[in-house]
Amino acid sequence: MTEQKANDNYNDITITTASDQVFVDMRREIVQGTIEQGSKISEPELAKRYGVSRATLREALNRLESCYLVERKANVGCRVVALTAERLIEVYQVRSALEGLACRLAADNMEPEEVQGLKQLLNQHLQTQRVKEGESYYQEAGDLDFHYRIIKGSKNAHLIHLLCNELYQLIRMYRVQMGMVGPRVSKAFDEHLAIINAIENHDGELAEMLMKRHISASQANIQTKFDLLAAKNQ
Repeated sequence: MTEQKANDNYNDITITTASDQVFVDMRREIVQGTIEQGSKISEPELAKRYGVSRATLREALNRLESCYLVERKANVGCRVVALTAERLIEVYQVRSALEGLACRLAADNMEPEEVQGLKQLLNQHLQTQRVKEGESYYQEAGDLDFHYRIIKGSKNAHLIHLLCNELYQLIRMYRVQMGMVGPRVSKAFDEHLAIINAIENHDGELAEMLMKRHISASQANIQTKFDLLAAKNQ
């Protein structure tokens, strides 16, 4: 697992109830792999662990289901979603289409200071030794995430909801648990830089094309890892 040790302080909701807190905590642990993918959810065990009632836990589980991190199946019960090659294809098809559109809109709608903020963020990423040495390219969630900033920069409320509320955590789960290492690190950084330049030049068509290529390359990188795991298990 490439990024599981990183701290994820991202919080896109105001925590006002016990259910909010359990939701945020479980979401972080599922995305980072502390709660293992594909594992069965034990309501009594988790309610005890978080010090909440079963009803409170179920509220949190319902919200986790709405962002595709847990799933319920007849005669099976509630489980953490499993990362599979088949699900990767489906999720990244949607991601490519929606983030490509977000990037096109960002080229029209991002303010100059927002673009400068993106450049500064990318520079921060470059300064980390892990990126410089090609070990890994980790991005914290939320405003510390290059993709999240661009989605927000689209200024399209419906698109932001779909990508930041519904799909973001599942996409992030793939990125965190099967993230990039080696040559892909520097290539991804260069692709980010090219996308920023297209946005700064208000070239929406180019920005969209570059984002789709970038996501396709990320998908191929993850698919390679699935192929290697499959070969090991044969």
